[in-house]
Amino acid sequence: MPREAPYLAVAEALCARILAGEWEIGERLPSRAQLAEEYGVGRNVTQRAMDRLIIQGLLEGRAGSGTYVRMPRERLRMVRSRHRERRDGSPSLAGTTERGKASTWDSHSQARVPAPLAIAERLAISCGELCVNTHYEFLAEGQPVQLSESWEPMAITDETPIVLPEAGPLAGKGVVVRMRSIGVDIETVIELPRPARATQAQANLLGISVGDLVLQIERTIYDTNGRPVETADIVIPDARREVAYEFVVEQP
Repeated sequence: MPREAPYLAVAEALCARILAGEWEIGERLPSRAQLAEEYGVGRNVTQRAMDRLIIQGLLEGRAGSGTYVRMPRERLRMVRSRHRERRDGSPSLAGTTERGKASTWDSHSQARVPAPLAIAERLAISCGELCVNTHYEFLAEGQPVQLSESWEPMAITDETPIVLPEAGPLAGKGVVVRMRSIGVDIETVIELPRPARATQAQANLLGISVGDLVLQIERTIYDTNGRPVETADIVIPDARREVAYEFVVEQP
């Protein structure tokens, strides 16, 4: 088995001491030099360890003062709900009523992108068929809380006003509303959640570390004929969000 990187071992040791209450919230930690001597490592190792705990929200650095134990970040709940999707028409933003919701987003769409094999299989189209590919970064209070990469077959939306999800008369209204405007009614949304580790690109966008735990949700939306009209990969950082699924019990 490969040996754990020294900075990870130091970070875990410091985390355990913080959680055990050795340093109280607002208390300053020993200097990098002191911790390096205590653990028998270089100062750069203790710096990387402390940087990791800063990213995780356990510590905060104060310029010219040192590193302090931070008030724990609240892990907010994101609700995935068929009932809420029907109300707001946007599965991407299901659960928009909870506190800390993703209230704004940045996006970039590119048309006429050939579908990779895995995406083509999810959309029940041939590999290489043209799609609109859209990357989203969802923000809450200016902080990134969710990423999404969406694919829509151009065979459905080409030469319509809704070909680009974030442009035209229904920009930002969501898949359900947009598709309904061209006579395509949505009936089913299937989500497949999987735990994963953040890639370098995801870590950069979300402000987390490479390898941090994320929840990756593979979502596909189907019309009333069972045809997939959109598929997306949604990435949510585990340290900031927990995901709850809400189901409505059908009455007899």
